[in-house]
Amino acid sequence: MSLIRPFPGLRPVAGRAADVVAPPYDVLNTAEARQRAEGRPFSFLHISKPEIDLPEETDAHAPEVYEKGAENLRHMMAEGVLTVDPEDRYYVYSLTMDGHTQTGLVAVASVADYDSNRIRKHEFTRPDKEDDRVRQVDALNAQTGPVFLTFRHSDTIDGLMSRAMAGAPEVDVTADDGVIHRLWPVADEGLRDAMTSAFDALDNLYIADGHHRSAAASRVAAMRREANPGHTGAEPYNYFLSVIFPDDQMKILDYNRVVKDLNGLSAEEFLERVAQPFEVTPADTAVRPAAPATFGMYLEGRWYHLALRPEHIPQDDPVGRLDVSLLAANLIEPVLGITDPRRDRRIDFVGGIRGLGALEQRVDDGDMKVAFSLHPTGLDDLMAVADAQRVMPPKSTWFEPKLADGLVSHLLS
Repeated sequence: MSLIRPFPGLRPVAGRAADVVAPPYDVLNTAEARQRAEGRPFSFLHISKPEIDLPEETDAHAPEVYEKGAENLRHMMAEGVLTVDPEDRYYVYSLTMDGHTQTGLVAVASVADYDSNRIRKHEFTRPDKEDDRVRQVDALNAQTGPVFLTFRHSDTIDGLMSRAMAGAPEVDVTADDGVIHRLWPVADEGLRDAMTSAFDALDNLYIADGHHRSAAASRVAAMRREANPGHTGAEPYNYFLSVIFPDDQMKILDYNRVVKDLNGLSAEEFLERVAQPFEVTPADTAVRPAAPATFGMYLEGRWYHLALRPEHIPQDDPVGRLDVSLLAANLIEPVLGITDPRRDRRIDFVGGIRGLGALEQRVDDGDMKVAFSLHPTGLDDLMAVADAQRVMPPKSTWFEPKLADGLVSHLLS
């Protein structure tokens, strides 16, 4: 079995991609999805968030929701909006946002290599979220949300990707968030074989985003393998839908923190405690940290620059030296008393796409008491954690631009 392989993609017919493509299922809540899909009968949100087509009081995880998604998928295929390519293909996929372009390969990746850790992880998953994706994939008999993978860039793969993009893209659409999505199907068999071989030569792939989708794919594959007495390993369920980007094109934004109170301290007492491990300098403008181990802090209408003293930075610990870990270990846990950020409702997380103004607003509105801006986690750090078979703290990375749902899907039979 190869690390990746081409597949016959389920995708919009010519001229219909703009009607179909939608944001990923997990970046919109139900109310937002309902609004975004209004007047768009073929938006992929009718498949990825099918509760929008049921009464508002419907539980998003009720059986009828998954059944509705499958019904909507069949409807869009019957209407000729979605169709399956007649042969196996790879798809070169580029995204452009705010002048930044990154180009990856849509492929299906080996579940066996995920299970053996050749496709490496860096996050824990939640059982309830895994269950949701298992039920969705099983009901649709398709994988519709791609896993976002990355790899250490390769000149060979760069050259093959350039060859595949020699002509005009078959799909060129601008989504309603301004992100441009372009797609080049790879129909040349020789080029496809060369791509397969080039990726097989890699030591590892790394999950950037999509740990629940990949875990669900593994579970569905195990279920179907057990139920199939004629299992060969070549069945579509042995692979999962992915888009694979080289590490030198990836863009990671900051993932910032806001906290509801100062753990019983006055502002003056809090600043005194913070000044023990950090050098604290008042700032005249919002602080966007320019280097690791530095942070911005917004408290009572004022920004501060925080620089962690070197003796508090563990150099030989790939998890401990992450900025999210440094802030937790030296401030959020010992000063603010938050030891379980996954469950503690006193802390919240703000993706860097929202800007530093969103941090100021949460504090100025009285919703939160203090905010922290962080330097983005580096992709080398992510890979180091995965290589060590360790787990990153929650909300460590925010990737942009987001992959579209509906551009290419993978049928399991």
